[in-house]
Amino acid sequence: MSINSSHIVPADPETVWQWHTKHGAVARLLPPFYPLTPRKQATNLATGTTVLSLPAGLRWEGRHDLSGYIRGKKFTDVCISAPIRALANWRHVHYFSPTTVDGQLATRITDEIQTRVPKSGLVPLLSYRQHQLIHDLAAANRFRQISTKPIRIAVTGSRGLVGRALCAQLSTLGYEVVQLVRDNVKEGQRHWNPFDPDPELLSNIDVVVHLAGEPFFGRFNDAHKAALRTTRIEPTRKLAKLVALSSTCHTMISASSTGYYGAHRNQDSLSETAPNGEGFLAELSRDWEFSCQPARDGNKRVVSLRCGVIMSGRGGLLPVLKNLFSTGLGGRFADAEAWFSWIALDDLTDIIITAALDPSISGAVNTVSPYPVTNAEMATTLGKELHRPARFAIPALGSKMIFGSQGAEELALADQKISPKVLLSKKHHFRYPHIREVFRHELGTEQLWDSTKPELDQSATFEN
Repeated sequence: MSINSSHIVPADPETVWQWHTKHGAVARLLPPFYPLTPRKQATNLATGTTVLSLPAGLRWEGRHDLSGYIRGKKFTDVCISAPIRALANWRHVHYFSPTTVDGQLATRITDEIQTRVPKSGLVPLLSYRQHQLIHDLAAANRFRQISTKPIRIAVTGSRGLVGRALCAQLSTLGYEVVQLVRDNVKEGQRHWNPFDPDPELLSNIDVVVHLAGEPFFGRFNDAHKAALRTTRIEPTRKLAKLVALSSTCHTMISASSTGYYGAHRNQDSLSETAPNGEGFLAELSRDWEFSCQPARDGNKRVVSLRCGVIMSGRGGLLPVLKNLFSTGLGGRFADAEAWFSWIALDDLTDIIITAALDPSISGAVNTVSPYPVTNAEMATTLGKELHRPARFAIPALGSKMIFGSQGAEELALADQKISPKVLLSKKHHFRYPHIREVFRHELGTEQLWDSTKPELDQSATFEN
């Protein structure tokens, strides 16, 4: 089978070409609904090799074919690893050509793929890549309007869900990224002991993004709650002290949680000025944010990201819900009218980068979509995208079996209607303000996109 699909990116050809050469481009274009993990990106588009891992220890090695390379115009990758090579018989030619949109120079990208992979597996891939590239380049333009100053950004938690996406996006933007890791230090990384960090850890760093910590998901027993506090409070305080003493680091961006407001705040929208709530997560989030105080005392800018539930096909809640719906057991959590405040992964990374660049952003920032939904709306929308019924309510008992009694109350059964007031006041652009849009992107139900007519791209053709 072959597929030939064309779409227009509203950016000049050189910019689009250079984006594809940057480290992180493969990770940004790899759909979360395929079981592929980037391990190595080719250092050049002429002869390099990209390596992706598959389940069961399999590897996808894509080698760039020099005979199919013309700088600025096309590059080609061919799968060379057994047994995938024989199964997929994959050859992908990427064409880049100039065009115009509303009198402005733009780029037409044409993907020509020859493979044994069926059409049903190719359309979601190409649709995801099209949307991701167009959104990423549009975001890059917005970032340039804030600042064009080169900065060096250090990131903790760079191997987690958010950290991986953030580092890849920062790299495609051309920023120097330094990953602060606890072990297996490689090039571009620095060793970070959370409880006894090197005094020179932040040498020549401009911004530190602190994302590390024990994942929230898990049973809220004593051990898990202790791990949540241990991995957040003291490491954050130690890092904030280094920020305060640094001669170069002027900004600390630290993760927090909408748990700050308490689990059951079924009232008018909660802005950043709403008071601290009650419960374990409320206390943890309060102490977590206060741990940044040494940086504030050192007259450094501190941003606390109060994150809602992150919607990503790569991890967190969405894959769990998808599996439930796939078995026909999907549905809302117990209280249909409870409010569910969420954020798309790509919107979260956009917000982090915006906070790093914009000196006017400081203090608490509600990192949520401007359109929260009820549990019923969330379940109904997800069911429609997966073509599965949402007839069952997930009982409180089921949530408690996953999270424990306290975890269920503060996560799965929470009722929070939260407003990103700070971001709205800055006229921040959300890629996915509505939950249906992020479901489509993360689950592979988007359509091929012609940017001049943002509906179905009619230029896509298929041949058996």
